[in-house]
Order: sequence, then structure tokens, then C-alpha cells
Amino acid sequence: MQYDVIDARINPNGNLDVLSRLEVGKLLNASQGELYPLFRNSSLAVLNYGGYLDDGRELLERYRDFDIRVIQEERGIKLDLRNAPASAFVDGKMIRGINEHLFAVLRDIVYVDDTINNNPRFDLETTDGITNAVFHILRNAGIMRPRTNPRLVVCWGGHSISPAEYDYSKEVGYQLGLRGLDICTGCGPGAMKGPMKGATIGHAKQRMYTGQYLGITEPGIIASESPNPIVNDLVIMPDIEKRLEAFVRVGHAVIVFPGGVGTAEEILYILSILLDPENSRIPLPLIFTGPASAAGYFEQIDRFITATLGPAARQMYRIIIADPETVARKTLEGVDQVRQFRLKTDDAYYFNWLLNIDLSLQLPFVPSHENMNGLDLHKHQAPHLLASNLRRAFSGIVAGNVKEAGIRAIEAKGVFELCGDAAVMGPLDALLTAFVEQQRMKLSTTAYNPCYRLVTEGN
Repeated sequence: MQYDVIDARINPNGNLDVLSRLEVGKLLNASQGELYPLFRNSSLAVLNYGGYLDDGRELLERYRDFDIRVIQEERGIKLDLRNAPASAFVDGKMIRGINEHLFAVLRDIVYVDDTINNNPRFDLETTDGITNAVFHILRNAGIMRPRTNPRLVVCWGGHSISPAEYDYSKEVGYQLGLRGLDICTGCGPGAMKGPMKGATIGHAKQRMYTGQYLGITEPGIIASESPNPIVNDLVIMPDIEKRLEAFVRVGHAVIVFPGGVGTAEEILYILSILLDPENSRIPLPLIFTGPASAAGYFEQIDRFITATLGPAARQMYRIIIADPETVARKTLEGVDQVRQFRLKTDDAYYFNWLLNIDLSLQLPFVPSHENMNGLDLHKHQAPHLLASNLRRAFSGIVAGNVKEAGIRAIEAKGVFELCGDAAVMGPLDALLTAFVEQQRMKLSTTAYNPCYRLVTEGN
């Protein structure tokens, strides 16, 4: 099948428009050296506006002839595009928001490689070093608002959701926008787009012209979750662990909409943090919500959490069904508690420095067959550590479902194998089976072939 493409040469628009010759040289290397595949693939994902796919490999195969290069000029740089998706252009001119996203990709990839990686100032094997790196990546992207009261709400949820769930996420976003709250999501479609779309209307009605719609992504998932056009601040973190840490460091409350394994990964990530005894006094509001049709979904999630992590985990979140106004009011109350706590402890409004994040949540997890099989999925450990291991299990399933490297690994060696005791594997099997039955695994309507196999030890 043929797809419309276009050639173009574009200028930076708000990003990288004032550069030194040394900086230009680094950008040239990004489009010609070892960073080129990462830069090319992430750029193609940004240009694939509206063409959401579940298989990151499919996008790369669809536009095999796509090429992008940095061109040096006396006044700075331009990007030279060949065979780019035509949907990113209107009457031959690139859509402004896509232009901004494209240069954000270049900015973040070069900054991470040049300033963060292999820099003794950032020890990426320690908790403090990783958090410091996350902070500097976000600060370099210019997304922090230091003279603003807390108001950033992180919204998580699936890209493969029903129309009723999408409409509900928009209504929640609208109610949040009416109350002056900003939105941060994973920047893709579905529950990542709905809250932003609703908030734009809420902000417009309140005549708020500085609303923030922050999208945080990472190279492994950007091809299957291309940034939606509402995002006005885009950050590409180097891996999923730093992406998740960025969410909880900059957000002041978290709302979870219906989703699949990616959403379950996010839930387990934040529960691991909230269950950590060192964070017992730190407020971070967490609400699960959806329309009436999603009540069963959250009952399933609730049963899984209670069965595997215990009743203490159940106290860390509130479930609100079919009531967007209550969700928004409770979120606003929670954000105010966060503000009072930050004032009392002299913690920054724009970055949650006090929150302790265990190193097991920070070190990049490579979902190889060996690593997946070696996960500790047993009840003998502290709940926050079990949550961390379960988070890695779901991260591997996400990789096997939608990430290019994960898909190729499954094709080469077969499905991932997860082993654990019955008290964990039973609830896990029930949850994953429900996701498959509810078609929450992938966007495609074809039958889902699991990329995993569950093994209960002792059977």
C-alpha cells in the first residue's frame, strides 16, 4: 500500500533557534552518527500525526524511505526531510505543533547523549544520580514553572479504550480545566488525549491562555503512541523508568483511567512508591475513575491489587465511577494538600525532591527472556518490592505487545515466561485474561496472541 509522502526543509520554531557553532556540530552528529537511528525513528513517530499504530515496527516498514538530516547554515540549522508522512503538512507547510515536537525530539536526544550519558556528574547507577538526571532533562526541556502554584495533574490510561471511556476522560479533563488544573499524560491517543482535549475547553471558558499540556514519552514507545496535537510541551525521556519518574516528580496528583498492561504498569509503579515506608508522610493523591461501563474493570484491578499487595495498598487510592465533577473536586483538594505540604517542608512546587524512589524502579529493565523469567513474583517480600517486580513484568508484556525490540525478541525466541507462586500468578492470570477478553491489549481488532506464558511454581 502506498502512503502519501512529502519532501521539505524546515526551520526551528521555538526550539534550537539560537545555537553556537559547537552546538550545531553536536546536532549534525546526531543526524549522521550513532544517534541517527534513534533520531530518525522518533522523528518519524512525531510526523505520523493521527496515524496511531500498535506495532512500532509497522510504522518503520510503512515509511522505509523516510530520511531526516540536520543541515547547517550560518544562522543556525534546518531539518531536511525526505519522504515524510504528508499528514504532517497543510498546503505544503508543516503543522506548527508538529514542527515544535520534531525539534523537541532533536533537543532531548542530543542533550541526553551529550550531557547525561557518560558524564561523571550523573551516576546512573544510584538513586540520587538518576533523579538528578531526570531533573536536568526536564529543566533543559523548559517544562518547569517555578513561580506557579501546584496544578499539574498526571492522567494515565490506555490508548486502546472504548468511545465511552474516551468521552469520559474528556469530561474529567474539562472539569479539571474549569478548576485551573493543567494536564500531563503519556502524550498519545485515547486516555492520553481525552483529558487534554477536555481541559482546553475548560481553560478557554475560564480565559486561561497559559494552560500546560505536557506529554512525556520515551523512544521505545513513541512509535506506537505518537504525540497528540494538543501537547504543547513534549519531553522524550531516555527510557520507561525515567519517564515514569518524571511523571511523579513533576505531577501534583494522579488520575488513572481504564487501560491495559501499560496502565497496570503505571499503577504498580506508583503503588510501589506509595507503599514504601519512607514515603508514608508524603501526599500524592491517586484516583481511579471511568464511566459506569468501566466499573467492572476497576473491580478487577482492585481485586488484583488487594490479592497481591495486601489491604494496605487498597488504602492508597480512591475509586470514583461516573462522576467527573467529584473527581475534579477531590483532585483539587489533593493538590491543595500537596501545596501545603511543600510549603511546610520547603520542597519545590515544580519537582518532588522528597519522594523516595527505590533503585529497583529506576534502573532500566531490559525485557529479555532471561530477565522476565528471573523476576521475583513471590509473596515473601515487602509489598512495595513485589509491586516493583510486578511493574517490570507488565513492562515486559508492553514491550512484547508494541515495542519493536520486544516484538522481534518474541519472534526469535518465543513468548516470555513469568514464574511465581500461586498467590501472585493466580490474580495475575485473572487480570491479564480480563484484559484480553475486554480487548485492552492492542488497538487492532484481530485476535490477540499473548506474548507471555504464566508458570505457577509447584504445579
